[in-house]
Amino acid sequence: MKKILFLATGGTIASRPSAAGGLAPAITSQELLSFVPELAQLCQIDAVQLCSLDSTNVGPEQWLSMVVTIRDAYDRYDGFVIAHGTDTMSYTAAALSYLIQNSAKPVVLTGSQKSIYNRDTDARNNLYRAFLYACSPAAWGVQLVFDNKVILGTRARKTRTKSFNAFSSIDYPETAVFRDMRLIPFLQRPAALPPVRFYDRLNPAVFVLRLIPGMRADIIPLLAPQYRALVVESFGVGGLPGGEHGPMYRELQRWCDSGRLAVFTTQVPHEGSDLAVYEVGRAAKELDGVLEARDMTPEATAVKLMWALGQSDDRAEVIRLFRQPVEWDTV
Repeated sequence: MKKILFLATGGTIASRPSAAGGLAPAITSQELLSFVPELAQLCQIDAVQLCSLDSTNVGPEQWLSMVVTIRDAYDRYDGFVIAHGTDTMSYTAAALSYLIQNSAKPVVLTGSQKSIYNRDTDARNNLYRAFLYACSPAAWGVQLVFDNKVILGTRARKTRTKSFNAFSSIDYPETAVFRDMRLIPFLQRPAALPPVRFYDRLNPAVFVLRLIPGMRADIIPLLAPQYRALVVESFGVGGLPGGEHGPMYRELQRWCDSGRLAVFTTQVPHEGSDLAVYEVGRAAKELDGVLEARDMTPEATAVKLMWALGQSDDRAEVIRLFRQPVEWDTV
């Protein structure tokens, strides 16, 4: 029988109605397990209550706490399951993918759209299948298990706010699916992985700027005192209003000349960016310090920058780290 470490962080799956009328995390890790007694027949489980937060409040501090807990316990367990709120689960899945690389053991995130406290919700199904996947010989790496789908941590995105099928794998196949209790793998566990590597540094000095028609360029210098990197969510395959003759381009050039980075991504959900297609993007692409996310998710793009910035103060090294594919985040 495999031995799994369960990490609870709060989220909807662990929520009860508060005195004010809204939902708030209140169910402990042991209580969560008690709602799915079948798990006792599946594997041996130890439980840790890392925090009890709405996932809106989960960020770099909590990601690093998860990594420290998993790193310290890595040799004693066959896998790890994390119960997490859905709103920022994609960010956490991406963060763990960069902070825990080459893991032959599964690190599985799951949650629910309705609390496990209620009957006939998605919570029990998701929690049980997260453990079922973690116990499978086919399991590996950082994965998100939700609504019978297994999704790579770097490719997962919340695409529905209320439905049970809340998460999608963006521009990449799902790792596996469940048909009832049967796991059907689509992506095989890599035959030979390098030794697992843990990272313990992030730099959250990353700002995501979503362009809208008519946006003024003077927003960019206002960000300089606090941020080292800018993620520009542009239109379509990418570009800047006004092209190389516009004020947005001039401010971006100053931003990059100061030693900072700018990464272009797209507001379109699928197929990624390509600044070379149109003249409004071509000049920006040629600026020293401008990168492209291409088919990376916005969540992976922002968190990968935090990870890369956390590893080095040298811009060339940060650029190298960002461009290097990690955990199938880009093809």
